Amino acid sequence: MEATSAGPGLPARGRPPHVVAEHGGTAHSDGSPTEEIPPVPGARRLPATAETTEPPAVLDTEAMSGEPVTHEGGARRRRLGGRQGWSVRTRVLTALTVLSGLALLVAGTTAYVLERDRLDDLMRDSLERSSAEFRTLASEGVDPKTGAPFQNVTELLLVALGRIVPGPNEGMAGFVEGVHTYNAPAEYNYQMQRDRELIALLGPLTEERAELLSTAPDEASLIRVIETEQGSYRVAIVPVVGPAGDTGALVLAFDRTAEHAGLARNYTTYALVALGAVLLIGALGFLIVSDLLKPVALLRSAASQISSSDLSRRIEVVGNDDLAVLTSTVNGMLDRLEHAFSSQRELLDDVGHELRTPLTVVRGHLELMEVSDPEDAAAVRAIALDELDRMNSLVEELITLAKSRRPDFVSLQRTDVAVLTDEMLTKSRPLGVRRWTLDSLAEVELDLDPRRITQAWLQLVSNAVKFSEDDSTVALGSSVDDTSVRLWVRDEGVGIAPADQHRVFERFVRADGTAEGSGLGLTIVRSIAQAHGGDVELESAPGRGSTFTIVLPRTAANSERGDLETMIDGDPLKEPVQP
Repeated sequence: MEATSAGPGLPARGRPPHVVAEHGGTAHSDGSPTEEIPPVPGARRLPATAETTEPPAVLDTEAMSGEPVTHEGGARRRRLGGRQGWSVRTRVLTALTVLSGLALLVAGTTAYVLERDRLDDLMRDSLERSSAEFRTLASEGVDPKTGAPFQNVTELLLVALGRIVPGPNEGMAGFVEGVHTYNAPAEYNYQMQRDRELIALLGPLTEERAELLSTAPDEASLIRVIETEQGSYRVAIVPVVGPAGDTGALVLAFDRTAEHAGLARNYTTYALVALGAVLLIGALGFLIVSDLLKPVALLRSAASQISSSDLSRRIEVVGNDDLAVLTSTVNGMLDRLEHAFSSQRELLDDVGHELRTPLTVVRGHLELMEVSDPEDAAAVRAIALDELDRMNSLVEELITLAKSRRPDFVSLQRTDVAVLTDEMLTKSRPLGVRRWTLDSLAEVELDLDPRRITQAWLQLVSNAVKFSEDDSTVALGSSVDDTSVRLWVRDEGVGIAPADQHRVFERFVRADGTAEGSGLGLTIVRSIAQAHGGDVELESAPGRGSTFTIVLPRTAANSERGDLETMIDGDPLKEPVQP
């Protein structure tokens, strides 16, 4: 609001106010356009219109169906979870949209409250400035008609109403002796006299404030909020007393309802923009979450296609994030499952293949046995016991192979390899009349399972004795280097042809078809070596013997005491030493 005065007060400017009859009248607007107060940058909408309604979440039946899973054969059903719940995608999108909506709602509500308070402060400041200018006009101004100080309140109010320029949604009125007498010029769009309830309330207040001029002049002016049925107003009442003792008051009022309505319109626009932002966040979140959960969908698809007959399917690892690690972990689990199922199938195939022959032999002899002939019964009994012993040995070897892929197949403990090599030589001597020789000793301690290594080493020694002649050399030894420990058995037997060297480690394969045995010995040796993280190497040639070497990797915990290799040259033993 701007005010001008004449003389030392405001310069004479504007047009005369519209004068109303003594009993009051209504001044009509001329319909001239008014200028709105521009909104404050960053203005937000009312909280009531900022509320948004979240769409109901839809269950993702592909990501989490919650249906019972039927195992092959229909023997058992197991439910994935208890009650059916929301999928991960639905929970993430719901949380994302709700949090985004709450954030925008809180931001908009806070900004609206702050902006509304700022508008109230601006209205109060404007009223205080206009009140101060009117008091200055009353005390120092002159009547533009006479050039002398104002002689009565009526002339003062007419000049003030003509020269004060109100803002949008701001009205003025003049009261003389508590009666509404003058209005703002009709050119101004807002006319406060349209609210008759407000005018009726202001009359007594102007008289009350005028009476305070004689007792407490500093407290006579009043700025307060008045509520009516039409709206809310922030009103300033400035009383004045003329030279003749007549009283009056200039009343200025802001329509707070209209001011706040403009602010609400701005925040309605904010609400629409916020709603669009939430929808956009939801759409982008759906695309992003779907892309992030793609490996999970592939995992589910792969898991649903896995059966006991096909465990070969794997999931492609994409990226290097947590989901890629999860995918790698699941692939590793599928590898272990495939190995476990493969081991079971191989065990069943091996049992069915190898036990069929001794059972057939026993059955055939029992069917042909002459019960009344003691000699025939004794012979059949000997054959049956021999076949049963062979089946028992075969079953033990198959069980060992089946256990070789289990984590608890080996029990590692700190072992002195040199001592173990010496013990192996001692245990090997009773197996046959050979020239037992110790090639070298590895002075090192290694984490290994001495029982399993002894089992594998004795199997190699047994093969060396089986495929070599009496008095030939069979040598044992161990050595160590920076990366591995080597345990070997060397013989001067028949040797193995190059074409068969890679086959002798397979199940039920015998290089010499006439030799006795199950064909599982070398398979067990390799399984024990692989359970330690190592392998078995073979060097052989027909007629020149074979050297089987168990290679075990060294770890950081293996503390080497030395790499002493001691050659022991002694006379060959002609007769085996009894244990």
